[in-house]
Amino acid sequence: MEQAAIDNTDLLILRQLIGNSALTHKEIGQVVHLTGQAVGARIRRLQDLGVITGYSVNWDPEKLGLHVHALVTVFLNSSTQHKPFLEFLQEETEIEEAYRVGGEGCYWMRVRTDRPDKLNALLDRLLKYGNYKISLSIGRVK
Repeated sequence: MEQAAIDNTDLLILRQLIGNSALTHKEIGQVVHLTGQAVGARIRRLQDLGVITGYSVNWDPEKLGLHVHALVTVFLNSSTQHKPFLEFLQEETEIEEAYRVGGEGCYWMRVRTDRPDKLNALLDRLLKYGNYKISLSIGRVK
């Protein structure tokens, strides 16, 4: 895969967006010494190059009652389980993130629910594809 050609100004713009994706082009322009229009053109170019792939929102799941936060390592039963497991990941709304990994396990998942029994039900459904190891978060430190 070819690396995108970007300059220091592009990197400054990218850092501003990573810090706060809600900044206006004008606000970013004040930091990088460009007009808002020039910043917008550079952002569109970064999107076209695939450097910027989307935008996100930082949120507090606790405020929505999602008090159970689990990190799950999945060990699939067999190599034929990958495709069905990927479909399972898409269907389960409690699974926030999932990564295919090398090393211990086949996948890592971040799961949030409002109650322990919902987490337990998800883990029961997961057993169709393999086994798991679970760690419960007791607080975010960074």
